Amino acid sequence: RRYILTTLLKGVSRAFYLSIRVLPAGMREPVAVAYLLARAADTIADTPTLSHAQRLAHLREFRKVVQEQASTTTGLSDSLADIQPTDGERELLQALPEVLSLLDTLTADDAQLVRSVVLTLTRGMSFDLTTFSRTDGETPVALNSTAQLDEYCYLVAGCVGEFFADMSIAHTPALAHWDTREMRSLGVRFGKALQMTNILRDLPRDLRNGRCYLPKSALDRTGLTPIELLDPAHGSNARLALIWGIRKTLDHFDAAERYIIAIPRRNLRLRLAALWPVLIGLQTLAALAECDNWLNPQTRVKVSRRAVYGTIALSLLCGRSNGLVRLWIRRIRARVERKIEA
Repeated sequence: RRYILTTLLKGVSRAFYLSIRVLPAGMREPVAVAYLLARAADTIADTPTLSHAQRLAHLREFRKVVQEQASTTTGLSDSLADIQPTDGERELLQALPEVLSLLDTLTADDAQLVRSVVLTLTRGMSFDLTTFSRTDGETPVALNSTAQLDEYCYLVAGCVGEFFADMSIAHTPALAHWDTREMRSLGVRFGKALQMTNILRDLPRDLRNGRCYLPKSALDRTGLTPIELLDPAHGSNARLALIWGIRKTLDHFDAAERYIIAIPRRNLRLRLAALWPVLIGLQTLAALAECDNWLNPQTRVKVSRRAVYGTIALSLLCGRSNGLVRLWIRRIRARVERKIEA
């Protein structure tokens, strides 16, 4: 159990490890189990040596295991672990039976929330594989509409915000006053804000995998096709699509700010777990807005480790203050808005 929830989790969770570790004790284990199961499913969906059809078949098998509360996954984990490109992904799939065993030790309510969010996330992964099943790195395809983009963002991230709201309410007596429907809605938009940030940041790499998550309606503003976005020289012409995406993302971050402020100031751990992804996400958005070569796949837009730890340190001092949290968020937003309005 300790290895699964510390060493393994840290090895595959990247930025979210710190947020999971800072959570209140009662939430930490179910959220960690949900993350590890989702990460295992994502690893299956991204296995490079398998065809789209094979990945979909393995995802269906994974969903069945999770849905039927079965802990026997030896065949699934053994068949896929050996073909993973990284040690972390290999170890995660090898440990899948143990992760399922941890799921079975959760309370019935927590286990149901975990199963529900993992099944929704795997629907998002299936959506992704099905939508882009006929694409390649030379002929990327765009999503059809903003509605399709919103659906995708809900399936792969918005549902996590919903899950986080449900889990917070279930484990935090101080949230008894929350309007569950409203907070779940804010949680959905919180998750969408983070996913949209990832979509904009990862666009050059995704294009080379045949995927353009910017919908056709956004690309129409630029007069460019997904294929033309493969050429970094079109970056300035494509900037209208980037600005469209940034504005949409900022709208979702408004909801994320409201979500954070709704967490009572005395519940600092819960606040920090929500605040860190927002601050880092907004800083990533600012770096994107300031990037002159954003379509170049060699340009990796990211927040430095030093900036991340600086953000964490400062948040420990001001995380209980609504005024300071609002000021901090709005200062980063202003940095983004100045650049996209220039």
